[in-house]
Amino acid sequence: MAEFEQKLTALEAVVEKLERGDLSLDESVRLFEEGVKLSDACKKELETAEGRIQVLVERGSRMVATDLDVVEEEEDE
Repeated sequence: MAEFEQKLTALEAVVEKLERGDLSLDESVRLFEEGVKLSDACKKELETAEGRIQVLVERGSRMVATDLDVVEEEEDE
């Protein structure tokens, strides 16, 4: 999970640099490409983690592992 945190921190730094708006076009495009790669990597790790998450549900006298249903939020555009 530490790798995910590092990627997320790097992505946040890229976004901050792009939001400042003081970069050349070439540097902005390079950072945007880096951000897309970082975003894709984070998304993949989250999807992998989501597939592994299980919730223990008590049924009768035994515990049963069931998959966690995750509801995705729609992005605002």
